[in-house]
Amino acid sequence: MADEQTTTSTSNSTETPEKQLVLQKIYVKDLSFESPKAPGIFATNVSPQMQLDIRSDNQDIGGGNVEVSLTLTVASKDKDDTLFLIEICQAGIFMIEGYTSQERSALIGSFCPNTLYPFAREAVADIATKGGFPQLLLQPINFDALYTQAVQERVAQTTAGGTAEAATAPETGEPH
Repeated sequence: MADEQTTTSTSNSTETPEKQLVLQKIYVKDLSFESPKAPGIFATNVSPQMQLDIRSDNQDIGGGNVEVSLTLTVASKDKDDTLFLIEICQAGIFMIEGYTSQERSALIGSFCPNTLYPFAREAVADIATKGGFPQLLLQPINFDALYTQAVQERVAQTTAGGTAEAATAPETGEPH
């Protein structure tokens, strides 16, 4: 029996490692709400315009674990007046093992934010309501498309970067 375990262990070590993606924890890392015009804003008739900014960051925390943070900033404005501003940093710890660096980047850039987004979306809806405003339902986001677009932009910048810098470098010293 011990020999079988040793043999199994040895054969597993020569094979490619098993791919694992495990969600370890989801948590709110930071949350803020501001309504600078309250309570006066509730007595006026406004036409709010919404703006949503999204940012995703990650950091390796060891042991095959990565913390991925998805930050949403939601601003509701009427002309130049801010009705409310919500910022949430929804984070998660993901164990990612056995993937190539390209696969790992895709998981961190697309799958992980896609997993975190519903939690952040729920928190935004909840905090807007608690702030005295109608429930705010953020639309679904295609993180696969956003990741693909970001990769294409990086490739284009890298490809054009060397030639663009060389082409514009002589002009920067001359007055226009």
